[in-house]
Formats: sequence, structure tokens, C-alpha cells
Amino acid sequence: MIRALKLALVALLGALGLMLLNPGTASAGESRAQAVQQLETVRTSIDRTLALIKDGRSEQAYAEAKAGYLSHFELVEIPLRVANAGLTSDAETKFATIRGLIRTHAPTSQIRDQVVELRRLMDDAERTLTDQGLSAPAVVAGQSFVIIFREGLEAVLLITVLLGYLESTKSSHLRRPILLGMLGGAGASAATYFLLQGVLSLIPFGREVLEAVTALLAVAVLFWVSFWLIARMDQKRWLEFLKARVWSAVSVGSTSALLLIGFTAVYREGFETALFYQALVSFGPGLGRWVLVGLALGLVVLSFVAWGVFKLGRKLPIKQFLMTAVVLLMSTSVAFLGNAIRSLQEADVIGLHRWGSWPEPPIFVRQSLGYWPSRETLVAQAALIAVYVAGAVYMFLLRPRLDRRTVVTNAARPTVAAGA
Repeated sequence: MIRALKLALVALLGALGLMLLNPGTASAGESRAQAVQQLETVRTSIDRTLALIKDGRSEQAYAEAKAGYLSHFELVEIPLRVANAGLTSDAETKFATIRGLIRTHAPTSQIRDQVVELRRLMDDAERTLTDQGLSAPAVVAGQSFVIIFREGLEAVLLITVLLGYLESTKSSHLRRPILLGMLGGAGASAATYFLLQGVLSLIPFGREVLEAVTALLAVAVLFWVSFWLIARMDQKRWLEFLKARVWSAVSVGSTSALLLIGFTAVYREGFETALFYQALVSFGPGLGRWVLVGLALGLVVLSFVAWGVFKLGRKLPIKQFLMTAVVLLMSTSVAFLGNAIRSLQEADVIGLHRWGSWPEPPIFVRQSLGYWPSRETLVAQAALIAVYVAGAVYMFLLRPRLDRRTVVTNAARPTVAAGA
């Protein structure tokens, strides 16, 4: 019995010794949370350093840069070094480089480039110290699902109409070249995604600016397709154009023309999809697998819906599907806009005025929602939401009333006799 107590005492003392030698193991979660809080102070210090440099106050900028590192980032280093020693070393080097450039009175542009890279390292550090949780993966997977489902459903509807048109004209034997063209369009859409990555990497701009440009293009396209009347009119013209092309190809028996029709019918949606995913992935560091989860789930659901469309046709609530997808795409465009503005801020292209009193959720949630509490990001997002709300009010409230008033007015007009 005494021997067992001695062994237990030795084990307890050994455990206490290990905790004293490595105190971070006892409160790793707490120290990481404290480090993340310190990172906000570090970011504020970095912003002040850059502002002082622009004002020509190099001595104050050097003091600020030194204090930001010694008083705050060093508190981040302990848990960060355990999680990613290489990232810690890169951040230390970048801090030292900036102080050296300030001391030697280097050009402001050179210091600014280093500050932009340091800001990126601070984001990487926060991602390293933060658990992904459930909210951010769910949001990103949902965005990925909505993109592929909405664009894919529109392609499915086009395929249905074109194949139905062939059947109505007794030309069902010509379905094969159209289907092959559509398959080629799907492959070209996937290739476009990787081609966009390659082209963007060759453009001589910083990473943050390229991410912002890609996101702003995606926002513009999402804005366009989100307005029901414009999208419907455009889709109707596009469909009539395709039908005319099909009729011409069928009349002359041109297989190559039918291949091209199938290709363009799918690739038009596929190019948009590639652009949207490029923006989604660029702003989702650490969440890429959840983008793939949403994509896979969307393709599975889309397969069932496509089967239902071909088998049941109008019995499926296609309009409700599209309307729901459009609303969700609107929220995705708001997130893209917030991330784009924030990238331009990080690159020091536009101003950055942080609203520190606003809540700061984990970084994975911020990047998935595009929520970065600053004057520029929130005002831009609020303006886009206001436009969407105004469009919804017009489409669902004002326009129906105007249409009813027009019908009543036309009905009240006296009929003019023929030949009068």
C-alpha cells in the first residue's frame, strides 16, 4: 500500500514538473484565445505605423512598429510557434524588415509593400490559432452548393428546351451532337477555372488586388443575374437565339453546328460558375475542402432535379427553386463585396477605418460572410443590400400594381370601330 502511494506521488510530481516545463499545455485553448485578441491590437499598431510613415513621421513610426512587436506580437509568438514555427519566423522577419526600412528612411512605397505582406501574415496567424467551428464551414459549403445548383439548374432547363425542340420538329436523331457539345462545355467550364488561376497569377498586381478584382467581377455578374426581370428577358432572348440556331443546323443537317450549340448553351453558365468559384476559393483559406463538399452535394442534388425535370417537366417547382437560389446568391454577392473591399484595404488601395466597437467573430466566420467591421466594407455592403431590397419592392409590390392599373386603364378605353 505504501509502495503504491509512493508511485502515485512520483507520478503526480512528474506531471506537475511537465506542466511547469511546458505551461502552455495546461491552458493551450486559453492562451490561443488571448493571442487572437492580441492580434487585433497588433493590426491596429500596423495601421498606425503605416499612417505615420505616410505623414512623414518616421521616428514615431519606428517607435510604433517596435512597440507593436515587443508589447503585443511577442505575446502571440508562444502559442503560434507551437502551432506553426515557420509562420512565426516569417512574421518576426517581416517585423524586423519594416523596422529596418523605417530606420534607413526607405521609400514609403517599399515600406507599404512590406506592411501589406505583414497584414497577410497576421491573418494566417489568426487562422492558425483559431478553430474553424461549424458556422464558417456551413456557410462556405452552402455558398458552394447554391452556386453550382443555380447555374446548373439553368443549364438543365436550357438542355430540356433544346431537346424538346428537337423532338417537336421530329429531329430526335440529332440529339447526340448537342449532348456531346454540352459535355464539352462542362469540361471547358472546369478548365476555365484553372485557366483563370493561371492568368491571374501572371498579372503584375499584388495578390490582394487580384482577389479584389476577381470578387468585384463576380459581384457584377451576380448582381446582373439576381434581377429577375432583366435575367428573364435576357434568358428569353438567349433561348430564342439558340432555337433559331438549332433550326438552321437541323435544316442543313450540320453536326458541327449542333455541337457548337450544345457547347455554348452549357459554357455560358459554366464561365459564370468558374468565376464565382474563383472568388469563393480565393477568400476561403483553410476552408477549401468545404467548398468541395458543397460542390459535390450540389452536383448530387442537381442530378436528381435534372432527372425530375426530364421525367416530370413542369410538375417540379422550378420557379421556386430559382427564386430561392437567387436570394441566396444575393447574400453570396454581399459576402464577396465585403471581402473585395477588405482586400483593397489590406493592399492600401483604399482607406481603412476600423469600427472597433462592432463584434469580431472568428476569422473563418468573417471571411465566409465577408464581414469585416470597417466603415468602407459595411457601407458598401449596406448600399448593395439597399439596391436588392429596392429591386424586390419594385418587382413584387410596385410592378404588379402598375400592371393591374394598366390593364384597368386599357379595359376602360372605348373601342374604336374599324375603318373609323
